[in-house]
Order: sequence, then structure tokens, then C-alpha cells
Amino acid sequence: MSAADSPFPAVADDLDTVLLEALPRLSALDDAKSLVPRAPGAWTPREILGHLVDSAVNNHQRFVRAQVDPSLAFPGYEQEGWVAVQGYRERPFSEIVHLWHALNVHLCHVIRRLPAEAASLRCTIGGDAPVTLEFVARDYVRHLRHHLEQVLTG
Repeated sequence: MSAADSPFPAVADDLDTVLLEALPRLSALDDAKSLVPRAPGAWTPREILGHLVDSAVNNHQRFVRAQVDPSLAFPGYEQEGWVAVQGYRERPFSEIVHLWHALNVHLCHVIRRLPAEAASLRCTIGGDAPVTLEFVARDYVRHLRHHLEQVLTG
């Protein structure tokens, strides 16, 4: 695969678009409303965005390690535990928004720099069936859109 055929710049552009669209909307959300869960027992908008912070951190590791480590087996991610341990309900929503945005700006840069040949690298995450690094990158943006929709339309 040539550099011109790389899927990664388009994925980074898609992520950049998500950031440009979501940041002003997230910044405008009322701090008090960010503590109201969408349903009984569900995560609050703060926790959903915190989950997206965790997702960015986990995926950053995947994109970097896939290029420098011959073993492409990554641990799973116990999302409920991560969100609970970090206490996102206790942080001001604006702090979580800033952290989420900064991490994703960096991920845009990292994804854009992935070499074309990395698209077909196969990796396992938490013992699941192997997937390509291209799938991981595209699925990251899909996952991000899904949860942002929950926060912004909740």
C-alpha cells in the first residue's frame, strides 16, 4: 500500500471534524446538567465523556505500540471500573472537556502519521478476534461519535 493509499489521513480528518463540531457544543453544556444520568443507573454526561477520555488513552497506546512492538496483543478495557475509579462525577465538566479535547487533538496527529502499511497490521484486544489497525482507528471515531451523541442529545 502506498502512502497515497493510506486510510489514516482520512480517519484523522474525520476525527478532526468531530472535534471541531463537538467542542463548542460540549463547552456550552450546563455543568449541573452534566451530573444528570440519561436513565436510572446510567452514566452521567461527565462519566460518558470520561469514558471517552479513557478510550483515547487506551487507543493512543494501541496506535503507538502497534508501530514499535512486534507483539500486537493489547489488554482489554474494563470500562465500568475505569470510570468508577477515576471519579469523573467529582470533576468539573469543563476540565473533562479540555482533557478529552487535548487527547484527541494529539490522537489526530498520531493517526495521521501512521504509515500506510500499518493499516493491515493485525492485533488482538482483550482476547477478542484479531482486527486490523485500520479497523481500530475507524472504530475509534465511530465509538466517539456514538457517545458524543448521547452526551449532546441527552
